[in-house]
Amino acid sequence: MTARTIQQLFDLSGKTALITGGSRGLGLQMAHALGEAGARIMLSSRKADDLEQATAELQAAGIDARWVAADCAKDAEITRLADETLQRMGDVDILVNNAGASWGAPAEDHPVAAWDKVMNLNVRGYFLLSQVIAKRSMIARRSGRIINIASIAGLGGNPAEMKTIAYNTSKGAVINFTRALAAEWGPYNINVNAICPGFFKTKMAMVLIETLGEEAMAAHAPLRRLGDDEDLKGLCLLLASDAGKHITGQYLAVDGGVSAVTGG
Repeated sequence: MTARTIQQLFDLSGKTALITGGSRGLGLQMAHALGEAGARIMLSSRKADDLEQATAELQAAGIDARWVAADCAKDAEITRLADETLQRMGDVDILVNNAGASWGAPAEDHPVAAWDKVMNLNVRGYFLLSQVIAKRSMIARRSGRIINIASIAGLGGNPAEMKTIAYNTSKGAVINFTRALAAEWGPYNINVNAICPGFFKTKMAMVLIETLGEEAMAAHAPLRRLGDDEDLKGLCLLLASDAGKHITGQYLAVDGGVSAVTGG
């Protein structure tokens, strides 16, 4: 076989990507990355208005993008999301599990209902959507890429100022879920990897950023900055494309070096 060029290896023309939590923040950034490389995009999140705006933004950039509103913490909604995506888009080549929730409270006072909410979306939702998409689209074709969005919060303990024990626990679970699934589904030629973002200026992170101060938080990173609107694009595309076809069961921090300092 003639070796492909680097442009050919990163080309996603003819591929379809489903991205949960895709209407803003990191999900929308990754949607741009995959769409700019040629993939057709199906966005999902809970709010139709946000999805309409995000889809319009992608389409204005020349990307074939559509949306389905769904709550990935609910079994029936996950099934409906899979049904509509497969019906409207055909087979799913790339699944980005990005929808997530957090909850701030001291561990000793953390509500059990909030613990369950975080776990249902951040872990159970990833498992159920991966399962249904693999069974209905990837396994039979012996082809697929699954990218799970974890966090550097899943690499170590819980800094005292964060008080997000359920979130941190869920992201640690996502990392091992990724490794276990990669080992099991490797024979089906399904690559499963995780990205562990550090602090980006997203809606979820803004409360902590405003509390601690952007400059103070950036000072903890060797690169002295927080993540921006481009910093996940390269890794997401690598893991979604044939350029990363021999990478599976891995997790990589995109955090300006924070985890190198903290030992995560």
